[in-house]
Amino acid sequence: MDYQQKLAEKLTILNERGNGVLIRMNHIKKACADPKTRPSILTDKAMEPAIKYINKKFPNIDFRGNIQNLTNIQKQKSEVLAAALSFYNSFLDVIEFRDHVYELLNTIDACQCFFDISINFDFTKNYLDLIITYTSVIIMLSRIDDKKALVGMFNCAHEMTNGSGDPSYPRLGQMFLEYEHPWKKLTEEFGPHTRSVTAALLSLRMVYPRRNLPAEQWRSAQLLSLLSAPAGMLDPACCDTMACEYLSMEVMERWIIIGFLLCHSSLNTNQASQELWKMALRSGLFLVLTRDEVLNIHKVSEDLFDSIKGYVRGTFWEAKKSLSISCFIASGAMHRERRQFLRGTLMELFKVLEDEPGLLGPKALFVFMALSFSRDEVLWLVRHSENMPKMKTAEDYVDNQMAELLFHMEKLRGLMTKHNHVVQRYHVQYLAQFDALVLNDTIQNMSVCPEEESVLLSSFVSTLSALSVKQVENKEEFDFRALRLDWLRMQAYTSVNKAPLPIKEYTDLAKVMNMIQFHTRMVDSVEELLQETSEVSILGNYPRVFEKMFFQSSEEPSMKRYLMAFPLVCSHFSQCGHPLCPEEREVMEKRSLHLCVTFLEQIAKQTSSVVLEICAEQCTLNDQLQPKNCAEAISAARHRQQKKPLPKKGEVQKEKPGAESLRKDRAVVTNLDKMHLMLTELCSSYSICSDFVVFDHIVVPAEFLISHLETRLSEIIVRMAHYNQTTEEIARPSDLLAGLRAYIASLQSLSSYINVDVTRLLKNILLQQTQPLDARGGQTITTIYTSWFLESLLRQASNSLIVHCPTMHCFFNQASDNEPVFRAEQFSDISELQALAELIGPYGMKFLSENMMWHITSQVSELKKLVIENMDTLVQMRNNFDKPEEMANLKKRLSGSENVMKRMTIIGVILSFRLMAQDCLKDIMNKHCPYLIGPIDCLMDFISPQTDIKVTLGVLELASAAGLKCNIDPALVAAISNMQTDNMSVDEEYKLSCLLLVYIGVSLPTLALDPNSVYSREHGGHNNNIHCLATAINQLAVAMFTVQKKNIEQQLKEFLLLASSTLLQLGQNVEKMESKNRESVYLLLHMIVQESSFLTQDMLERCFPYVLLRNAYREVYRTSIITLG
Repeated sequence: MDYQQKLAEKLTILNERGNGVLIRMNHIKKACADPKTRPSILTDKAMEPAIKYINKKFPNIDFRGNIQNLTNIQKQKSEVLAAALSFYNSFLDVIEFRDHVYELLNTIDACQCFFDISINFDFTKNYLDLIITYTSVIIMLSRIDDKKALVGMFNCAHEMTNGSGDPSYPRLGQMFLEYEHPWKKLTEEFGPHTRSVTAALLSLRMVYPRRNLPAEQWRSAQLLSLLSAPAGMLDPACCDTMACEYLSMEVMERWIIIGFLLCHSSLNTNQASQELWKMALRSGLFLVLTRDEVLNIHKVSEDLFDSIKGYVRGTFWEAKKSLSISCFIASGAMHRERRQFLRGTLMELFKVLEDEPGLLGPKALFVFMALSFSRDEVLWLVRHSENMPKMKTAEDYVDNQMAELLFHMEKLRGLMTKHNHVVQRYHVQYLAQFDALVLNDTIQNMSVCPEEESVLLSSFVSTLSALSVKQVENKEEFDFRALRLDWLRMQAYTSVNKAPLPIKEYTDLAKVMNMIQFHTRMVDSVEELLQETSEVSILGNYPRVFEKMFFQSSEEPSMKRYLMAFPLVCSHFSQCGHPLCPEEREVMEKRSLHLCVTFLEQIAKQTSSVVLEICAEQCTLNDQLQPKNCAEAISAARHRQQKKPLPKKGEVQKEKPGAESLRKDRAVVTNLDKMHLMLTELCSSYSICSDFVVFDHIVVPAEFLISHLETRLSEIIVRMAHYNQTTEEIARPSDLLAGLRAYIASLQSLSSYINVDVTRLLKNILLQQTQPLDARGGQTITTIYTSWFLESLLRQASNSLIVHCPTMHCFFNQASDNEPVFRAEQFSDISELQALAELIGPYGMKFLSENMMWHITSQVSELKKLVIENMDTLVQMRNNFDKPEEMANLKKRLSGSENVMKRMTIIGVILSFRLMAQDCLKDIMNKHCPYLIGPIDCLMDFISPQTDIKVTLGVLELASAAGLKCNIDPALVAAISNMQTDNMSVDEEYKLSCLLLVYIGVSLPTLALDPNSVYSREHGGHNNNIHCLATAINQLAVAMFTVQKKNIEQQLKEFLLLASSTLLQLGQNVEKMESKNRESVYLLLHMIVQESSFLTQDMLERCFPYVLLRNAYREVYRTSIITLG
């Protein structure tokens, strides 16, 4: 008969089912309370009269007499049915669960089962769990405010649809009414079960007091210390109550407090019950029902006993009230001391086991005890922090060192998982070579052993004896769930009254089997046991408390190395779901990921801040060594050599670079020391794991740090440029490059603290700086320097305030009365442009070129307009250039010559700057990747005039990107090509190009009128930048005729002939004012030929006498010598 009751199976199934129903009730309560998730039928304004009527009349709702109040349900009955169906079915689950619990508890009472946590552990635990789960379900049901409205609306809609109400509705309505005051009804229900419940709870008398000790006693007993008894370090940690040692204190307190509240009569009649209950009450003020739903145990006790006669004036009740006050004051301090003790103990335990993983075999119990104790303290603090009222001892409910406790818990979990094979191997041998023999001896010594029990025990022995180490080495899967379930069944069989084999008389068998059960779990379910003893998923239901703990810990310098425990704890949250409530998973997933990302972002933010502060300090120190800062040192040295008087005493002498490294006392800690220490602490937290999983998302903490560093460093690089568009201020490229190199050198040391790919980080950052915008859409140094060079330097050069100097390959400021905003030579010499090329690279230089081309095409568009305005005159001049009289008349009709020269000079200045930048880019490319430049250079040798133009332009574009000089500028060709308009034919474009050259040629003599058109021997150019015309004419002509596929050499010859003729006519002019700078202008012809790849000196001599050029050079050089003299 006992076997047919299936008590063990029913307890197991009902506990699992009850947990699901409990979580479901909690979800319904949360969903109805949150405006975002509240069912639409409850938020609809039109439904308010119906909801008020149903709540008032529930459960006896008159559908006929008050149909007016229910009109809207009638209109939306299908929607109401669909919306309320899942809630209705969930409430039916509660009825079904209650019925099965009633039946099972009555059966257990009828069987007069024996309960003792130290003997039939699993049977007793399942029994007490079922009672607490059932009570929690009923209390949660009573906390759902909208349950009557949901059920009533569903039943109304059901009757309106089907003509009759749901058959289960009367029972459901009755249950809601019965449990409006849940504790009153529950105490009535459990009155008949008082004997069984009390017996089960009193079996905790030996376990709970031993566990509920203050930290002083733990410390004096050297609890969990492996070093306290070195001689017994290899002895297996075992006792008669293995499972009780890591049983959660929170679980036991829930059993004791709620159990005795349900069976309160035993508190008046049994002194032992009263003492046990008081001890549990001293531990705190709140108990968890589920998730973040708590029970204020002292308030509930007071309310319950107030409603029961006989308690109010009794001595027990007075003792209870004084106990509440003492608990309120003392419990916080007691738990604070426990946490302090556990922090040190867990660290010691981890260090020993990490050093000697082999000890995990015999001392596995210590690990689970440590984890269970720590988990209890974490959960206690969480539920009390959230719900505790204001008090004088608030610091007892705040722990800014929680990170350390969580960190050591995670490290112990990780150690057990990593060395699982060690634990498995040890316990397989233990089971086969010790437990099997002890169990066999115990069976042999039993005086009575019925057949059913004999079969089970024999199967236990044979299963354990068959184990071998080879199974572990072969990585075979172990599964002892059947054995443990059989042991649970046997506990149930032998715990009933008048059992053939009463377990209370064979305690040795129970102790051996309980130990075997623990050892089997060490073989096949270590992960499950770790989850049972150390999961802290409750933190996911208290996000505010969890975040507060994190920020409190992050403010403590000593806790920074443990901060990674917080995001790692988020990986626990996926374990707390239940199949009966799948909706909860999505909510918890979002919350877990949000918390995890928040914590990792904050850790990464702190770490990146420290890293970049160190980089900034190093950059400052490096800046002190720059040549620009050595003037004072040179001056001081000069003073010493000349024996001049030293500075006065009041003057503070500047320290030399490196003085910060000289220390008289090591105890003196610099700011850099503090930052390095903080960086060490923060980076230590990343060592806990390289990655972890949160709800199927793989999280890599180091990537958050890399992302933060990438963002911050990009911003810093831009700030280091010191660009001010209003004042036109900007850092010299060489200064920025020096600072950037200091940052890079300092960042490289980060890889010695933490395993991150710094090279990849720097490549990403620097590559982004070569683009117009970075990954976040922000400005880059490429954009900044492009803007500055075009809008500041080249714009002033266009106005001749800044002059291009071919001799020194730079630009320089013209002498003027006003102080220049910047010195052009400090930004445009070879070293600065090489630094610019190194900073922005080929991509950045290409962007710079594209912007230059935009400015050039703007000027070309204006030039074409001028050509169109003077087209007739230019055509005639082209045909009559060898007739001086005719040309003189035509020249008077020509307008805008100065404008043409001005615009061509602007183009020449831009192209001259581009050539300088390209030369510097070539130097940098040769320095960094000569193996790449060599093949490109060779490829250019294969280009000939006969090569297809597309192929030619493709090769030239490649060469130009590498900084090589090209006869045809591919960027300019592309820009001119994009200017072609649809309404103009190729022949017309060609005609415009030819006439533009004519326009330029006939306008050259006007340059002699400009007093600034003086050639400077020192600078190798003219003071108004007209020497840049040579570059402009050559490159622009080549680009235009390449696009139009015409003969470049022929067109340039025609231009040379026309320009020579025009300039020769200038020589015949007798007016001195007009021909003042004639010799300087003559030199332009020579420069044009020198710059061109298509013109030669022979061609020039045919149309312009060389003697004139020689005399021109002699004249300008003679003037230069006189000026210098």
